[in-house]
Amino acid sequence: MIKSQVRRMLCAQALSAMTVSLCLVIDNIMVGRFLGVSALAASSLATPILLLLNAVSFLMSAGVQVVCGRSLGKGSQEEVNEAYSTALSASAVFSLTFLALVCSLSRPLASLMGADAALAKETAAYMTGFAIGAPATMTALILIPFLQIAGQSSLLILSVLCMTVTDITFDLLNVYVFHGGMFGMGLASSLSYYVAVAFCSRYFLSKKCTFRFSRKRVSLRKLKEILLGGGPSVIDQAASLAFVFAMNRILLGAGGDMMVAAYSVISTICNVSNCVSTGAAGVTLSLSGIFYNEEDKTSLRVMLRSVARTAAVMSAGVTAALLLFAPFIVRVFIPDAGEAQQSLVIAGLRLVSLGLIPCCLNNALKNSYQGTGRVRTMEAISLTENFALPAAAALALRFAVGAKGIWCYFFVAEALALVGILARAWVKRRAVTLRTEDILLLPDDFGVPPEDLLEMDIHSMEDVMDASRKAEAFCLSHGGDRRHSAHMALCVEEMGANIVTHGFAPGGKSRLSILLQYRDRRWMLRFRDNCEAFDPVSHISEENISDGIGIRLAMRMADEAHYTYLMSINNLLLTLRAES
Repeated sequence: MIKSQVRRMLCAQALSAMTVSLCLVIDNIMVGRFLGVSALAASSLATPILLLLNAVSFLMSAGVQVVCGRSLGKGSQEEVNEAYSTALSASAVFSLTFLALVCSLSRPLASLMGADAALAKETAAYMTGFAIGAPATMTALILIPFLQIAGQSSLLILSVLCMTVTDITFDLLNVYVFHGGMFGMGLASSLSYYVAVAFCSRYFLSKKCTFRFSRKRVSLRKLKEILLGGGPSVIDQAASLAFVFAMNRILLGAGGDMMVAAYSVISTICNVSNCVSTGAAGVTLSLSGIFYNEEDKTSLRVMLRSVARTAAVMSAGVTAALLLFAPFIVRVFIPDAGEAQQSLVIAGLRLVSLGLIPCCLNNALKNSYQGTGRVRTMEAISLTENFALPAAAALALRFAVGAKGIWCYFFVAEALALVGILARAWVKRRAVTLRTEDILLLPDDFGVPPEDLLEMDIHSMEDVMDASRKAEAFCLSHGGDRRHSAHMALCVEEMGANIVTHGFAPGGKSRLSILLQYRDRRWMLRFRDNCEAFDPVSHISEENISDGIGIRLAMRMADEAHYTYLMSINNLLLTLRAES
């Protein structure tokens, strides 16, 4: 169940990662085809300022994923609503402040980014147009994790498609009708973000939305929790921003505007191509926090291996496509550029694409560290992978191989970062190992010992009855009396039968996983299924005693009962004392 869910989430996350980069790609295609190489260089010089907005957006989005992961692990929907209200309110304040500052200081900011007198006007105009969309950009990234939590991946995909069509339409109108230049290109992207947010907002404004916004839930305490949770991600984005600034300087010294324009095309294409890596990071950040707080070592292992395997295969396909179709892709961006410049970009794109596979593995591991609480480790990897290694590699390659050798920087940096991550785990464990728990540096006492854990996959009523018998035997083997063990078996039977009978859909795609563990003289019983959303905790009404007798019996046995609906999966956690 986790494997299939990871694949679905990864595809949706990869596509959602394009919400930021896709408009930049479309803008660069339009700019390169209709406004020329100098305008393309101007858009590249404006990128660090735009990345600043993205950095704060990703900070909030990652913080929301971390905080909601903890809350969902505890079964607290109220805390999730508090994070929802606080994140939206904070993003509105920051984005409006960003908009005001960029609009009023666009020319000084363009000069600060290295634009000379000829490029300053176009750079400032593009920044201003794009900044108008800051509120929508931040809102879109804030809403993405909530759409994932609610299992609304299809709506997310439709919103991205809607945004893409809108941006292309507005860009063409800018070029052929309004002649708005670089300001019009930035404004077209801004308007497309607003359209995308309006499209996906129909879920958040509907009655079936599980999240509730309230000004009373806005909390400085929760904002601090979100910022701390997403803090490592802003280090990640800040390192990327610093590298883009440094890379522009290196390229200006190596070949002038032509090299900067080439980097703009290459980095834009690779940013979209690297959406698989970004998706892998999002999946591991969301799920690792939940599984870690549950101390579910098995789910952590399955999740990380599935993400790494699926992301590597997807990235390999993207790399092969870039190697094969690089000439065609480059001509789409800069059709009128000379043969020498096109050859430079084609060679650079092929070399940079080689780093996509190690990059997706690094992002999966890096965000797993963040989700499992190893914040310092994640921050150290981010600074090394996103700034120190690529900047050093680009500078060294420039002098060792020449200007064209600079484009190997991405592969060299990502490969060295992956080796460094593995080497650190091997040093800590004092052994060469590829076990997931060793690479994640989990404590030796993490999770429940295998002898105190019973995991069962259910596909039919026969499996439910077998699980009931196993649960009774498990309780007896751990010192439970016959009465208490029989009650546990009955609880498994009643809840399992209810899910199979009323939840399983025809076709054999429904899955139920039952986990029973004994720890600290308490029993933890978890039911996890991919059926339609159903909350058994709130379903029981005291007024109708005949309603859901089996569910009512299970709830009465439990000291605590928590239900969450996460990523289209029902999760019910019951806690029972070891004594009856």
